[in-house]
Amino acid sequence: MSPVTRVVLAEDEVLLREGLVALLTRFDFMVCAAVGSAPELLEAAHAHQPDLVLTDIRMPPGRRDDGLRAAVALRAERPDLPVVVLSQFVQTGYAAALLDSGDGQRVGYLLKDRVAEVTEFVDTLRRVTDGGTAIDPDVVRQLLHRPRDPLAALSAREREVLAVLAEGRSNASIAARLHVTEAAIGKHVGNILLKLDLAPSDDTNRRVLAVLTYLRADPVG
Repeated sequence: MSPVTRVVLAEDEVLLREGLVALLTRFDFMVCAAVGSAPELLEAAHAHQPDLVLTDIRMPPGRRDDGLRAAVALRAERPDLPVVVLSQFVQTGYAAALLDSGDGQRVGYLLKDRVAEVTEFVDTLRRVTDGGTAIDPDVVRQLLHRPRDPLAALSAREREVLAVLAEGRSNASIAARLHVTEAAIGKHVGNILLKLDLAPSDDTNRRVLAVLTYLRADPVG
């Protein structure tokens, strides 16, 4: 008889959480704790030292990526901890963050719709627990269709603008450096944000994200 897999579950939607508890119990997982927030997840994982963490990405208190950040923090403490995260929609950045944690193994990123495919879902949990990696097929398709170089879609001038933007300069300062109008720089920056697929949000934050993309890009591109 195989050993029981001890699970800490984090999901803020009560009905889904209770459904997952029932499902896991039915397939001989032992749910040590079922919680509804990221701080509770951290506390439960520290207390129970589970064989697997299963968590939603968007969790209280921030209701953004709190669950993911908690999972990554746990993997920093214990790189071999198997973690499966659930998401309502495809976010390749979330998958990348999870894959960057620990040794990149024993991680899973699934869309919540997959829970309905019970046998496949349970097999995925077991595969991750046994040392494998499982990324939702929809996420894989998006990752495969992304350019290898995140800056590949940018023109030579847009790369030049982004390089100066990485110095923390304003549009006016960039325009003076490159001897063009500020309006032209504004257009270039807008195109850069669009091509790097940075969703509309606080403009300052988008500029920071663009710079991070530039800094992480392969310099030999």
